[in-house]
Amino acid sequence: MNRQQSQRGARAVPGLGSRFRTATKKRARKSGLPPGTMVHIGKERTEKVRISVIDYDEANMVEKEVTNVNVLRGFLEKPTITWINIDGVHDLEVIENIGHIFGLHPLIMEDIANTTQRPKVEDLEDYLFVVFKMLDFDEKAGEINSEQISLILGPNYLISFQEIQTPLFDPIRERIRAGKGRIRKAGPDYLAYTLLDSVVDNYFVLLEKLGEKLEFLEEELVRAPNPDTLQTIHKLKTYMIFMRKSVWPLREVINRLIDGESPLIKSPTMPYLRDIYDHTIHVIDTMETSRDIISGMLDIYLSSISYRLNEIMKVLTIIATVFIPLTFLAGWYGMNFKSMPEFEWRYGYAMVIAVAICMVIAMLVYFKRKRWW
Repeated sequence: MNRQQSQRGARAVPGLGSRFRTATKKRARKSGLPPGTMVHIGKERTEKVRISVIDYDEANMVEKEVTNVNVLRGFLEKPTITWINIDGVHDLEVIENIGHIFGLHPLIMEDIANTTQRPKVEDLEDYLFVVFKMLDFDEKAGEINSEQISLILGPNYLISFQEIQTPLFDPIRERIRAGKGRIRKAGPDYLAYTLLDSVVDNYFVLLEKLGEKLEFLEEELVRAPNPDTLQTIHKLKTYMIFMRKSVWPLREVINRLIDGESPLIKSPTMPYLRDIYDHTIHVIDTMETSRDIISGMLDIYLSSISYRLNEIMKVLTIIATVFIPLTFLAGWYGMNFKSMPEFEWRYGYAMVIAVAICMVIAMLVYFKRKRWW
């Protein structure tokens, strides 16, 4: 089997049903392969994988891009902290070479290439493997984009695997370059914390954008709901379900990092991880509140449509009720009997019209008093 085999799949959120079918189809392609066989599962990409390295300590910092993976061997025995970032997991040869250099388990390399992983953490004694999701809202497409980030935390290094190059971690790079804060004084565990913290903070940005859409949708729901409103409610509900699948497992990941007692997580970093845990709980609470609001919107929409239908039926019923006595009157005098005395009366026609008008007015007044109209 070709190592570069990859599957095409949507990274946005068009709907849970289509995402489930796509993910299942991708995973089915691995059926029959031995464990540890790397197959790229995710959006097909052709761009060259970019490898950047930042090697630093409290006094010095070196930053460069690497084209030859074997150069990374030189950072294994250095006493400094090394952050290796790989933009692109579609080149399986690069992942395999890095895995051999740093002694990664074949199953770990398989999980890195599979971008449909559930957020998780695995302690392999020599290093920690952490997987989580970065979410971003595409304003133009009106969709949520998801990117898997995998971290390998070692004694003196941190390896981060991203599907594509994103600017989310640029502020962290600037802090390392400027030597601001305690990032240059701390170890790779604190660096891993900063990456996690950036992703969790970005969840708040995403929730804020979705919150603005909720406010606009509430106004539209009260003012003039229409079929497009229902589609928007369904889309927002899908977004929240997707976010829930990405954020809820992250709470378990951070909790395991806090309680796992791994020697790779130093005690000074623990308060920061607890802070991320609190932020994650806040995100989950906000997300659940938004889900409840959206569910309430769906009920309001259905009630509004039902109310509008009832109003229409009420008007039609009043019109039909008003015409019932008029139809009776017209039918009564529409009979073809020659001996009906009103036919010969001079004011018979005017009297029938007057009676009809009085009947209509009386019925409308009655409906008004009963508040049926």
